[in-house]
Parts: sequence; C-alpha cells; structure tokens
Amino acid sequence: MDDPARGRTLTTDGPPLIPDGLDATLVLVRHGESTFIVEGRFQGRAESPLSGTGRRQAALVAARLAAPQAVPPLPVPSGDPVEIVHSPLGRATETAEAIQAAFRSAGAQLPRRADPGFTEIGQGAWEGLHRDEVTARYGAELAAWRRTPLTAWAPGGESLTDVAARVRPALAAILARLAEGQAPGTHDRPQVAGYAAPVPDHRWSIIVGHDGVFKVTLLTLFDLPLDRFWMWSMDPCAISVVELRAGRPVLRAHDLTAHLAGVGDEGAVPTADDRSASGAL
Repeated sequence: MDDPARGRTLTTDGPPLIPDGLDATLVLVRHGESTFIVEGRFQGRAESPLSGTGRRQAALVAARLAAPQAVPPLPVPSGDPVEIVHSPLGRATETAEAIQAAFRSAGAQLPRRADPGFTEIGQGAWEGLHRDEVTARYGAELAAWRRTPLTAWAPGGESLTDVAARVRPALAAILARLAEGQAPGTHDRPQVAGYAAPVPDHRWSIIVGHDGVFKVTLLTLFDLPLDRFWMWSMDPCAISVVELRAGRPVLRAHDLTAHLAGVGDEGAVPTADDRSASGAL
C-alpha cells in the first residue's frame, strides 16, 4: 500500500530495487556550474550550458575519478567502472564526456549512455526565470514548494512522486548490470570504517546528474520518504559514494569537493545551500 502523507511507497509488487545480496558501488556526480546557476535562474529541464568555471570543475572531477586511489583515496573499488550513466541534458552530458575522456587518457574505455530517468526535475513555468522573478510572480507556490515539496511544485512542473517513478527503473537497470555474473555478498564481515581492510573488489558505476534528481535518487536508495527531499544537497561537480553491502546501502561519502579547490573563488557561484534556500534546481 501507499502512504501518501509521507510519499513512501510500501508496495512489494514487482522486483526489488537492489538485487539480492548485491555488492557494488554507485558514484553520483553533479554536473558543473552552468550559466543559469551564475545568473541565479531556475533550471529544471531547460538547457543551460556549462560556464567556464563549470568546464574547469568538470575537468577536475574527471581527473579525480580517473585516479580514485590518489591520496586521499575515494571509497571505491580498485577496478574501472562498468559504465557512465548521465542525464541527457547538456550540462550533465558535457560533464560525463569529460569523465569518459579522463578515463580514456588513463587507458580505460568506458561505455557512456544517457538515461532520461536522471533528467532534472521539471520546474515548469519557473524554468529560465530569475529567482527574484519567481518570488514576485509565484510567491505562494514557491513557499509551498520549500515547505511541503511532496504536495506542492512548480506550475506545469513535475511532482516528486512522478520523479520517483522514473528514477526507480533507471536505478534498477544500473544495479542489475552491476549484479550480472556476481555472487551474492554477505554481511558477515567488518562493517565499521577505520579498521585495516582491503579495497573492495566489487563493481561500480558512475551516474552524472542534477541536485534535484539526486535528492530523489538518494531517498529511493535508502527507502526514505519523499517528504525528506530537502535533507540532501550537492554542489556542482561534487562526488557522493553509496556502497551496496550484500544489498544494504551505505553512504560512504557525500558532497566531496576538495578536488575543486581554487575554482570559483571569485564568489560568483551561489552555494548549494543558497540554491536550496531559494528552491531553485
């Protein structure tokens, strides 16, 4: 059954999201800074290319992912990723292309594919408008979106339940590929970080997307209610890592940005907290 007040689907119909016993890792990468971010405009599904800073960010996150064991190491397996999956929007595609090119330079030929399941949340009438104009013209709707995102959204935009309905099969397809030919893992092993342990030898994949759709992605992976939408935030070209341990998701890292040190120091880029406070995606 469904719990509409919390936005949590409790149904057991259909296959599970995470294959039984899966040992794998997902790396989430938000796209680089776009021109709309610089201008303070709502993006949603509107095309907004990477800015000059965004292209530098994409190159830096690509280099970091192509050398994950560089100090300090990322909590990812030692082999190459299975694939790069990305939103079809240009800002995510360009970031994914930079990551693919960095791996190619390191000698790895990674397949890359676009999946519309990871397109940013549609923001309808707000797309392309400056946040001040959205506040002036749609103040009541914007306030409701900020407070109760499960029951309010941009006029003509997407509801969170609609977004979750497309994210889930996109995630399931990635996880199914990671599970192909792999034996189920076990929880009977050390679970606490900090103790000496070998780098996991399971498979991993990279997803390049957007702040809003990644909020729903994380809620979906951790089986949390959609009304907790605002609990997550990701900066441009930040890295988050979710490890699946025998089918159980573990957040190993979130919103890592050390690889971007020195980029955008001029202060022109709104922080993720600023964007979240405005309700812009």
